Amino acid sequence: MATLIHPTAVIHPGAELHPTVQIGPYAVIGDNVKVGSETIIGAHVVLEGPTEIGARNRIFPGAAIGLEPQDLKYNGAPSWVTIGDDNLIREYVTINRATGAGQATLIGNGNLLMAYVHVAHNCAIANSVVIANGVALAGHVHIESRATIGGVLGIHQFVHIGRLAMVGGMSRIDRDVPPYMLVEGNPARVRSLNLVGLKRAGITTEQMSQLKKAFRTLYRSGHTLSQALENLELLPESEHLQHLRRFLQLSQMEGRRGLIPSRRLKREE
Repeated sequence: MATLIHPTAVIHPGAELHPTVQIGPYAVIGDNVKVGSETIIGAHVVLEGPTEIGARNRIFPGAAIGLEPQDLKYNGAPSWVTIGDDNLIREYVTINRATGAGQATLIGNGNLLMAYVHVAHNCAIANSVVIANGVALAGHVHIESRATIGGVLGIHQFVHIGRLAMVGGMSRIDRDVPPYMLVEGNPARVRSLNLVGLKRAGITTEQMSQLKKAFRTLYRSGHTLSQALENLELLPESEHLQHLRRFLQLSQMEGRRGLIPSRRLKREE
């Protein structure tokens, strides 16, 4: 184990490290930190607990994970960061613990967080998400699997970003981004389906046709959201449409931010 840990690293006796973990120069590993097999921790990384990190992650130099939330409501209550397997966490990423007792900031599996990404308290990132350089997630942001977030942008607290959505760089994201959509701008607007992302995900021709019909119903028909949701019920049933309808409905609930709009075509008088 000594050959895998640089002699300048500072490791608390209460940290639990799998024997295959590698730790670079001047890294600091605090109490109540647990790191799984084959994870590589770069130089000058800081890990504070309680934090649990899974297997085969790569954490690049300067990242800081598990520090207290930047939330004035935080009163020292025990909270966590939980990170899954096979993530790439690049230089100077910051991931803060949750605010409330027993709560966690959650990162799933297979994600890429590029340099200088900030993940605030109580965020939840699912699986295979790509977040480009310089993105700041405020508290309680949720990002579903296989979404892609462009660089140098901010995401408002409590925003949800749907599965396989694409957010263009330098956008201002202050409301929910529906699944499968491409959103960009300041203020941000839904522009189209995320066609490239959907094709890469292996969406079939039939499924793509259904999503195109759903897009036209939502953003090109002139209907209100409630009318559009009713019309979506008339389309052939599929898992993707079920997920889209469910997301749209939940976005209207109390405590949610509502949906980012589109530049809809005006209804003819």
